[in-house]
Amino acid sequence: MWRILIVEDQVIVRQGLKIILEQDERINVPHEAENGKEAIEILEQHLVDLVMMDVRMPIMNGIEATRIIKQKWPSVKILVLTTFNDDEYALSALKEGADGFLLKTTESKKLIEAVHSCMRGGMTIHDEVAAKVMPRLLKGMEQKKIDLSISLSDRELLITRLVGEGKTNKEIAQTLHLSIGTVKNHLTQILQKTNLRDRTQLAIFAVKHDLTY
Repeated sequence: MWRILIVEDQVIVRQGLKIILEQDERINVPHEAENGKEAIEILEQHLVDLVMMDVRMPIMNGIEATRIIKQKWPSVKILVLTTFNDDEYALSALKEGADGFLLKTTESKKLIEAVHSCMRGGMTIHDEVAAKVMPRLLKGMEQKKIDLSISLSDRELLITRLVGEGKTNKEIAQTLHLSIGTVKNHLTQILQKTNLRDRTQLAIFAVKHDLTY
């Protein structure tokens, strides 16, 4: 069962999200926080799989909290959920390592699907936000000049393409008849060679260099 920490300053919203999420038998919401600082204090005492993070909160906002959490607990997934359809918020959250960005107008079913996607290693971005943010993320990667033919092996290029197509580690392993551990090792090498920080940047990199079909 996936343990989720909801970080949201409005009590009624937290309660509503908890009810929605726990309709799925694979999801449990044992912890709630009113701001980023409180979320970090909870994580120091309790292990969770995913943080559902608001952006605008008192004391510590969701962007700063995302940065700190990803530094301290890189394996914890972070799904940003906000009222504000602002590409600057989305851009900042994704750059700090968020695994998804949704608006609070998202349907309940889509919210649960986004949790599943994050836990499988995927990334969900609200359509309205993606239309504005993805071109800027791609543009920001233009500075990375990498000779792919030299830097990456054929297998590494193939894995990079599959990441760009949104495949999870398990799906990549099944496609290439590899173990999940081997796929993870390849991804570590790819990130080191390309000087990229995480899977999100690698997916954008794959799109930028026309590695996806």
